[in-house]
Amino acid sequence: MILVYVLLALLMLGILITVHEWGHFMAARLTKIPVREFAIGFGPLIKTWQSKKYETKFSIRAIPAGGYCAFYGENSPDDKEDEDPRTMDPFPVWRRLYGENSPDDKEDEDPSAMRRFPVWRRLVTVLMGPGMNFILAFVVAFGFYWATGIPRIDEYGPMRIVEVAPGSAAEQAGLLPGDLVLSVNGTDASGLSADGSTYRMIELTSAYQAGDEAMSLRIKRGEEELTLPITPVYSAETDRMMMGVTIEPVILAESVVHLTLPQAAGYAFDLCVREGKAIIEALYNTISTGANLDQMSGTVGVIKIVAETTRDYQLEGYLSLLVMISVNLGLVNLLPIPGLDGSQVILLLIEAVRRKPLPRKVESAITMVGFAALMMLFVVLTYHDISNIVMGR
Repeated sequence: MILVYVLLALLMLGILITVHEWGHFMAARLTKIPVREFAIGFGPLIKTWQSKKYETKFSIRAIPAGGYCAFYGENSPDDKEDEDPRTMDPFPVWRRLYGENSPDDKEDEDPSAMRRFPVWRRLVTVLMGPGMNFILAFVVAFGFYWATGIPRIDEYGPMRIVEVAPGSAAEQAGLLPGDLVLSVNGTDASGLSADGSTYRMIELTSAYQAGDEAMSLRIKRGEEELTLPITPVYSAETDRMMMGVTIEPVILAESVVHLTLPQAAGYAFDLCVREGKAIIEALYNTISTGANLDQMSGTVGVIKIVAETTRDYQLEGYLSLLVMISVNLGLVNLLPIPGLDGSQVILLLIEAVRRKPLPRKVESAITMVGFAALMMLFVVLTYHDISNIVMGR
């Protein structure tokens, strides 16, 4: 069965990349920039056909985890073998930046070449790639919320201790993960507070003041009930008294609330915004402090995560990851890194200000340096992913 989940993960990557390239393709059509080839997948050619209305060649290739949109003035994967090897580009994803004809080429340059079209048209074409990833994330989230609704908790039970912080008041009191907190100082700690704004346990423990007598927690551990004294400690970080535990409620009863179309759209939009903020924060922390570098994953790691999540959480887990990765792909592609769409946006804006493109040699140098850095990162992350798999992590 794990092979099925791996294939589903590869399919997800193929969908995400194809939708990204579809955004470039549709924007090019709308702005009347000719498209030379649109491919689903990469690698050996399976089937190809020519558009009757346009000059675009469509193709389906053997490996479904990708795709590309090639413009005139760029090299095609089916170019003849005797083509000048200095102009060959085996990585179609980079072609739009440095595979085009140079502004210094002869005046008989192909009039269909992308570089000959106005900057605004090319800018729209470039931006619609990431844009389609955002749209895909929203559409998938919207469809899921509208079809399944959202769970509503009708009755809460006691709070369960999930984690006990080392050296905390909870650890000193003898609390353990899995304990159920039944009461605090003799008052039932189950469910929500009277106004429904927080959990009753948090409301009761938050009333503790420095100098008060130790609180008495009645807990259930397995089939045994215990009473433990605990003295919370002030935390300057949160500006309140803390026991040092992570808790979650025991859910006794729940139901499903079906959403209207506007409600589903609102939930989908909020989810995409939350995912986007989390990704931006993670990127900022990684760049500024180097945090979470050991948790970065390459393609192999992503496939492993998708396969395992799909195995454990089925369709819901698969679609949740599709939304998250689609937002991630859209945002990462907007980074001003040579070889990504963000760098093309910067170069196009510079061209708009200068009223002419940068010299071909400058663009090529910028691109090749960025390309080399990205390839090195790809190799490092792949090695890291494979090492984790071998070590069983």
